[in-house]
Amino acid sequence: MRTVFRRAAAVLSALMIGLLLIAPAASAAGGVGDAAAALKKGQVYVDPSMTGRFSAAQAAELGRRIADADKPIFVAVVPATDAYPARTVAQDLRTEVGIVGVYAIWRGDQFKAFADRKALPAGVPDRIAGAAFRSHPGDIGATLTDFVGQAAGQTKGHGIGDGSGSGGLGAAAIVVPIALLALAGGGVFLLFRRAKKRKEQERQAQLAQLRTVVDEDITAFGEELDRLDFSPGAPDADDAQRADYTHALDAYEHAKATMEAATGPDDVRPVTEALADGRFALATLAARREKRPLPERRPPCFFDPRHGPSVADGQWAPVGGAPRAVPVCAADAARLADGAEPDIRTVETSYGRQPYWDAGPAYSPWAGGYYGSGMLPGLVAGTVLGSVLATPGDAWAAGGGFDGGGGPDGGDYSGADFDQSDFGGFDGGGGFDGGGGGGFAGH
Repeated sequence: MRTVFRRAAAVLSALMIGLLLIAPAASAAGGVGDAAAALKKGQVYVDPSMTGRFSAAQAAELGRRIADADKPIFVAVVPATDAYPARTVAQDLRTEVGIVGVYAIWRGDQFKAFADRKALPAGVPDRIAGAAFRSHPGDIGATLTDFVGQAAGQTKGHGIGDGSGSGGLGAAAIVVPIALLALAGGGVFLLFRRAKKRKEQERQAQLAQLRTVVDEDITAFGEELDRLDFSPGAPDADDAQRADYTHALDAYEHAKATMEAATGPDDVRPVTEALADGRFALATLAARREKRPLPERRPPCFFDPRHGPSVADGQWAPVGGAPRAVPVCAADAARLADGAEPDIRTVETSYGRQPYWDAGPAYSPWAGGYYGSGMLPGLVAGTVLGSVLATPGDAWAAGGGFDGGGGPDGGDYSGADFDQSDFGGFDGGGGFDGGGGGGFAGH
């Protein structure tokens, strides 16, 4: 029964999108204003002059794919004319649509994509669009389908419809009822309640993602305590050693209790702070017992906080990134000195296991508890996590939480408040043909 309903909903969604696409084409000659109006309703717009190359049926099918994915992806197929100025069409569409998301524009014979960093990290839209464009030379339908298929799996946020609780009904299929409710006076409340529910669902999904990793950290620290050959009542144990041992035990219990009580991603930061504190207490205890100088208080090893406090700074660079000094444990310092790969902490993602700094913004509070708001952005610059922290609206700060103090998420309305640098480059020379450079040229 559920399968039948979902199929019916998909058909209805496609029909609604088709109607929304046809309406602007029948009533206007096109332009940024018409494109934006259509995108706010159905997320796909085809200028009337381009329907010979990309039909209404193709547009409806693409709209259905986007609706099913429930992602803030907007696609426009327009001619290379002054009605869609090469240098400003992306910024103009983003301003008039006003929704945080991914904007893919086929203009004439060229194709480019742009995105708010809340939806996709910097550089990712350009790479996905370039790959799709080169894989299907001159084929608008295949290029756009390829692009949407790749982008949907990586885009953060929700579509313009209700991605949860709608029984699989796409965005365009419910836009009319929502509009009527809003005009009747109750729509604003319903939209607010739906957005609040969606955000809470996202927070719980992020917490579940973090819980697996944090539980691994807590378990590893507990095993260290179990292996510790120390008895507070031994004749050679002094008060300072007993204090270090008690401090480590307290940190372990605090981390467990805090994680059990966690209700959102923000609550993870004090857990990893406690684990870092507990591991430093163990390092201090080891130094006292071995009659060595007490260790300097340093952050955990960058490559895996479970390695314990770092002992030095080592030079390291992410793939394609600039070298930087990162705190490393003795074992990883030796590996780097020998030209070997460090022992990197990986976590499970939808693309397989990845280093935590390339696993997405959910790991911001987890890493922030270990390294602090002042150090973390510099350590992960040039990575997926670094691109999120580098965005003004997303910069992680103490107490700022998972999404760094807020700002609209993907699919949320932001109006003209967005980073225009993410929507430039349309006049840089020729789309992706000839090696992939810059954007639209000409008009």
